[in-house]
Amino acid sequence: MLSYSCNKDEDNVPDPPPTMTDIEGNVYNIVTIGTQTWMAENLKVTKYNNDTVIPLVTGSTWENLTTPAYCWYDNDEETYKDTYGALYNWFTVNTGMLCPTGWHVPTDVEWTELINFLGGENVAGGKLKEIGTDHWVSPNNGATNEIGFTALPGGYRNFDGVFYNIGENGNWWSSTEDGMGGAWYRKIQNSIADVSRLSYMKQRGFSIRCVKD
Repeated sequence: MLSYSCNKDEDNVPDPPPTMTDIEGNVYNIVTIGTQTWMAENLKVTKYNNDTVIPLVTGSTWENLTTPAYCWYDNDEETYKDTYGALYNWFTVNTGMLCPTGWHVPTDVEWTELINFLGGENVAGGKLKEIGTDHWVSPNNGATNEIGFTALPGGYRNFDGVFYNIGENGNWWSSTEDGMGGAWYRKIQNSIADVSRLSYMKQRGFSIRCVKD
């Protein structure tokens, strides 16, 4: 669901930025980049868009999963939810019900379209990253956030259930399998302005950004 303010008050206060709301009432800023409209925050929903609960998995059984699951970094919802959102395995992505109705997890092609619009892999990471070191570990090279995407370093949960790299990198699933049993994702790091296209095992827990249908 999109929320827009259509009028300005008598003091000419600008309209607030457009937002999107998930099934639990979490509100996300959104941004239009080229012909695409993206969430400008990481997804934090714990239910599918049909109101079914997504399984929360905190223990070592994470590595054996072939079914959907989500978690919070370090299993610490209070510290990490509001800023970094949740981490989801790819089986959750593959349900097709993770994003709010009218939105979806981007395909590998849609990620590529975004990155090409921003000048290619060598520079797009910097253009997507939040500036400064409030969340990114120094040096946060090349960060300009010039299109308002505000990429954050939410780290990841490895296939063995261990958490890594909060502050150092952000990782976002695509909905596209790689043909070898894994799936494609995008990685942005604090030390470079690049964005990397990689594939890995579907058990990993990565962040999600939704794109409008």
